Amino acid sequence: MQPFNYRHLYYFWVAAKEGGIARAAERLDMAIQTVSTQVRELERSLGFSLLRPAGRGVELTAAGAAALRLAEQIFSLGEQLPAVVKEAALGEGVRLKVGISDSLDKLVVRHLLQPASQTADLRLLCHEGEFDDLLGELALHRLDVVLADRPAPSNPNLKVYSHSLGKTALAWYAPTAILNENAQSFPGCLGQLPLLLPTAHSAVRPRLDDWLARQGIVPRVVGEFEDSALLATFGESGLGAFPAPEWSCDELTRVRGLVQLGCCPEVVEHFYAISAHRKVEHPAVRQILGASLSSKDDSHGDRAAG
Repeated sequence: MQPFNYRHLYYFWVAAKEGGIARAAERLDMAIQTVSTQVRELERSLGFSLLRPAGRGVELTAAGAAALRLAEQIFSLGEQLPAVVKEAALGEGVRLKVGISDSLDKLVVRHLLQPASQTADLRLLCHEGEFDDLLGELALHRLDVVLADRPAPSNPNLKVYSHSLGKTALAWYAPTAILNENAQSFPGCLGQLPLLLPTAHSAVRPRLDDWLARQGIVPRVVGEFEDSALLATFGESGLGAFPAPEWSCDELTRVRGLVQLGCCPEVVEHFYAISAHRKVEHPAVRQILGASLSSKDDSHGDRAAG
């Protein structure tokens, strides 16, 4: 196999993403024949066909799909190069790009990221989004780590690694304004109060539903939220009682003035840091993982998704 040309790889990458040679040529402002020739040169150097005709466009062969995955990583890293060089030249410190699953409790996020603050000259960039989208960004090296309430799913095409950060039981909270002095004790009072719950989008929702059923509680659900911060905000405003990790107890009771109705230790929420490499090199991510390994309430282990 002859050494390939990165310019040829770039033309192939554009053609694959655009779904056709003609559309790639239009995007690149080049002649169709020129782009087609460059892609054929790449195929010749690799020894395999990467694209095949499909309708009015092209589709990837198995070899092409493998080449595209690596091309995505290569050009994603290339996009980061100017910013990385600028930071190094100007001494702008260590950048930590964190993806935060939208179902993850935001007070817990602060708890999990606190160890990273020990990294000198840290510049923290947080991006919230849906779990699957964040994993895609991580695989393309656009994020350094993803924090989530579940490990990455097993996927041979997605080389990411899940590191356990800990676990905490859930408790129920409510503002005093909605509490009835004659209400039953916990957990029976939950059957008398309006409840706010995370959507099925959250990993903990099925466990909550099962726990309520085992307590004989038919919940009066008045709101479901994908975003945990929004759930807590509506709960604090008086819309209903809601569950939150016990790690958040001090903030919710002492700072926000809510009442903890009770704890359900059988319902445990787990937390994970997901990285693109088994051996974590980023100093701030190492701080986060190091803190979790010293925690006495967790069983730890790394798991590859693939």
